[in-house]
Amino acid sequence: MAISSKWMNCLRTACLVSAVSLVFAGCQSQATAPSEDKTVQDNKSTVAASGTVTSKLKLADALTPMGTSNGVYYEIFVRSFYDTNADGIGDLNGVTAKLDYLQELGVKHLWLMPINPSPSYHGYDVTDYYIINPDYGTMDDFKRLLEEAHKRDIKIVIDFVVNHTSSEHPWFKESMKGKDNPKRDWYMWAEDLKLDPATRGAWGQQAWHEKDGKHYLGVFWEGMPDLHMDNAEIRAEIKKAAKFWLKLGVDGFRLDAAKHVYEDFYNTSQNPDVVQNNQKWWQEFRQAVQEANPEAYLVGEVWDSPAVIGPFLKDGLHSAFNFDMAKRMISMVQDEKDSDIGSMMSRIYNFYSKQSDGKFVDASFLTNHDQNRVMSELQGNVNHAKMAASVLLTLPGNPFIYYGEEIGMLGLKPDERLREPMKWMADEKSAGMTTWEPASSNKTVTPVEQQMKDPSSLWSHYKKLIAYRYSDEVLQQGGIQSYKTNVSEVAGYYRATKEDARLVLHNLSGKEQQIQLSADTVAVLKTLAFSSVDGAALKDGVCTLPPYSTIVLAP
Repeated sequence: MAISSKWMNCLRTACLVSAVSLVFAGCQSQATAPSEDKTVQDNKSTVAASGTVTSKLKLADALTPMGTSNGVYYEIFVRSFYDTNADGIGDLNGVTAKLDYLQELGVKHLWLMPINPSPSYHGYDVTDYYIINPDYGTMDDFKRLLEEAHKRDIKIVIDFVVNHTSSEHPWFKESMKGKDNPKRDWYMWAEDLKLDPATRGAWGQQAWHEKDGKHYLGVFWEGMPDLHMDNAEIRAEIKKAAKFWLKLGVDGFRLDAAKHVYEDFYNTSQNPDVVQNNQKWWQEFRQAVQEANPEAYLVGEVWDSPAVIGPFLKDGLHSAFNFDMAKRMISMVQDEKDSDIGSMMSRIYNFYSKQSDGKFVDASFLTNHDQNRVMSELQGNVNHAKMAASVLLTLPGNPFIYYGEEIGMLGLKPDERLREPMKWMADEKSAGMTTWEPASSNKTVTPVEQQMKDPSSLWSHYKKLIAYRYSDEVLQQGGIQSYKTNVSEVAGYYRATKEDARLVLHNLSGKEQQIQLSADTVAVLKTLAFSSVDGAALKDGVCTLPPYSTIVLAP
C-alpha cells in the first residue's frame, strides 16, 4: 500500500499496541508456545514413530502441517523497472524484455505492483479495474508478457486493490451525486449510514472526508475512498474483476490492505465481529477466485501481529506477509547475534496451521515498497545483506525479493526514494533505464551488468542461494525447528520433511566460528551439502564456518 510516511509510522505504532495475545507473545524468544490441537499432535506422533532421519533427530516441531511452497517471488514496480519506448517510464514490454534475466536469477514468480490506470504514480488508487495503465502499455502487451512468462515457467500475480478506489473512479463520481444514485451505497457515507464522521481511523488518523456537506470514508487518504463491502453489488463487481484477470492468465493476486476491508476504525479494530467480517469476505473472494482458477494464489498484506493474521488464513488467504519475521531477520544480521528465529517461527507456524487446517504457506521477505530498503537498513554493509539473503532463502514458505534488492539498491523514506529506477547499467542514460524519478539514492550502487560478472557480488550470492533452495526439497517444503549452537554469533535451525532433514547454520559475524554439533546431529547429518563461501569444513563433529557464511548439513 502506498500511503504517507506520517500515516505509515502511525500504522506501525498501532500494530505494536495491538492487543497482546498468546500467539503474539509467542513471537518472543522465551514465551510459552501455543498449545497444539489433536490433529497437529497426531500428525507429529505418526511421523516420529516412522524411523526416518527426521524421527531420529526428534524434529516433531518441524512437522507442523502447512501448504506447499511454490518458489521465489520477485516484486516489480513496473514504472521503475525497464523502459522499452524511451519515454522514461518502465513498461510491461520492459518486464517481458527482462524475463531471461529473472530466469537466470532463479525467480519463478513475479508480483507486479498495480498495473491499472491511476492518477498517482504508484497506482494504488485505481480508476478502472479492467484495463492497463496507458503509461505501462496495452492489454496486448500484458497478454504477451503472460505468454512469454509462462513459456519460461514463470507465473505472475498482480496487485489487486479492493479496499478502496481512486476518488476519480467513475463509481465514486456517481456515488457523490446523492442518495438516490444507484452507486451511492457502493461507498461509505457517514450521514447515510448514521455513523459519526468524527470517528478516528484504525491507527488514529482522520478517516472521514467532507464533500458537499457529506462525509465519505477514506481510511488511507481523501483520494482513496473506501468501498462499502457490505454492499452485495460491490462485492460481486470485485469478484467479477478478479475473474476477468484470471481468465486472461494471471496466476493470482497480492491483496493490498487486506485487513482494512472491514477494519476501518480505531475503536472497532479489535472487535471480533470486524475480524469475522474480514475472514468471511476473503473466504467469499477465494471461492470466487477458485471458480476461475483452482490453482490461483492469494497473498495478503496484513501488517499486524500473528494473532491478527491467523484468522485470514482460514479458507481465505493462502499466505500473509510475515512482517514480524522480516524485522527479526534484519535485526539479527545487524547485531550479528542469534535471535532463535527457529523457535519463533515454530510457534507462529503451529498457530497458523491450526487456523488454516494445515494449508497456510508463509510469505517471507526482508523489505518491500512501503519500507526503507534492506540495504539502507543495513547501512550499506554488503556482508550483512548477504547474510539477510541467506536467512531469507533458507526459511520455509515463499520468499519474496523486492526488485533491486539483489544488487543492494538503497532507499530511505519518502516512498519515492524506495521505488527508484532499477540500476541495470552504470550510465543512467543507457537504453532501458527509467528516468521518471532521479536515481538519487543509488548513484554508488554497483549495477546489474557488473554484478552479474562478479562471482563474489551480492547478485551472485542471491543466485547461488536461490539455486540451492530449488535443488533441495527439504529447504523448499520442510518445516522449521530451533537448533541451539551455544555460540551467540551463529544462528541455527533444522529444516525437515517427514522423511528427511537439514541443519542450517549461519555465521553472522566477521570472525571464523567453530560449532561442536550435538551427538544426535553428528550421528545423522554427516555431509556438508552446501556452503555459501569457500573454507567451511565438517570434521569429527565440529563445523568450521568462515566469516559471514551459511552452511547446510545433510545425511
